[in-house]
Amino acid sequence: MHPLLIFCYWFLKGDYVLQLIQRFLKLESAGGILLLLSAVAAMLLANSPLSEQYNNFLNLPVSIQIGHFAIDKTLIHWINDGFMAVFFILVGMEVKKELFEGSLSSYQQAIFPAIAAIGGMIIPAIVYWFIAKQDPSLVNGWAIPMATDIAFALGIMALLSKQVPLPLKIFLLALAIIDDLGAIVVIALFFSHGLSVQALFFSAIAIIALVLLNRFKVSALCAYMVVGAILWASVLKSGVHATLAGVIIGFCIPLNGKNGEKPLHDFEHILAPWSSFIILPLFAFANAGVSFEGLNFTMLSSPLLLAIALGLIIGKPVGVFSFSYISVKLGLAKLPNGVNFKQIFAVALLCGIGFTMSMFLASLAFEAGAGETINTLSRLGILLGSTISAIIGYFCLKQTTKP
Repeated sequence: MHPLLIFCYWFLKGDYVLQLIQRFLKLESAGGILLLLSAVAAMLLANSPLSEQYNNFLNLPVSIQIGHFAIDKTLIHWINDGFMAVFFILVGMEVKKELFEGSLSSYQQAIFPAIAAIGGMIIPAIVYWFIAKQDPSLVNGWAIPMATDIAFALGIMALLSKQVPLPLKIFLLALAIIDDLGAIVVIALFFSHGLSVQALFFSAIAIIALVLLNRFKVSALCAYMVVGAILWASVLKSGVHATLAGVIIGFCIPLNGKNGEKPLHDFEHILAPWSSFIILPLFAFANAGVSFEGLNFTMLSSPLLLAIALGLIIGKPVGVFSFSYISVKLGLAKLPNGVNFKQIFAVALLCGIGFTMSMFLASLAFEAGAGETINTLSRLGILLGSTISAIIGYFCLKQTTKP
């Protein structure tokens, strides 16, 4: 039989394609690659003859109603408020696990990445403020360059996994987790508006129920899902951003059950592939569709774009590295074993990959009547800053971790 016919038979049979997919999903960098592909697809669609269909799809009205209770939002808001809440459940569980059992479970382990993360939040915000301070309409965007995209940063590092020392990977993971905690605090304090006392009351009842489930070490995940759904809907209606419900749910899932079960580990194992391969790529597809129509050089040199891009490219690595260096020199922390400052600087560059987390904060900062130009420029600044940080960070990490 002709080789081409044999290949076609294998291809159509599905075994070959299935094996390729399975091999791809097992890669450490698979999540980061999918994020990148989703963002590229969104940008291509937004600048193609299909741009209208792309935008109509994202603005498709989707509603859920039970009696007099109704949630009526567009598809993009369901993705940002609903699906991202599921992602934040995973973040909550990861933070809890690291605090009690992992890289943040002792002072000596936590202090170095914690100080680095603080620098990585303060300096980018200062860089943003310094560039954008002349325009009052841009003041809310100061938090955008503070974030680090865990999946993308670890995906870039995974491309060099064979030569990157394990303590350096743990440092990046711990730093990114603390970064997420900072983002959660920022969301809670600065992006909650028009609070509803009634909805907050129901939220409090749901939180108490979750704490009791945790206290009695209930290991049935369906119980947390039901109460968690009530909490999410209540928080959504309360004026506090709904993703915070995800963090609370994640924290309330117990590490150990009554009979030796591992509820947190089991739930994390269930959610992780959904988050990496569906939720985050879907978020990137929904939010990275920047249209270049009408853009000119004046707009590209706007304070907003420069503030975000430079906050990620310069502010993030300067903040992470300088705070790390000073903490060691002052004796507040120690470098991880087998790691040097050149490698810390390379990781600091990777921390400038804000991507999905920065886009998420941008959607909160400029949500209400900000105008299409501001939304476009903020996303363009994030994409530019994250891309440059990823490229420079990759080559710097490759150079500094050579055997």
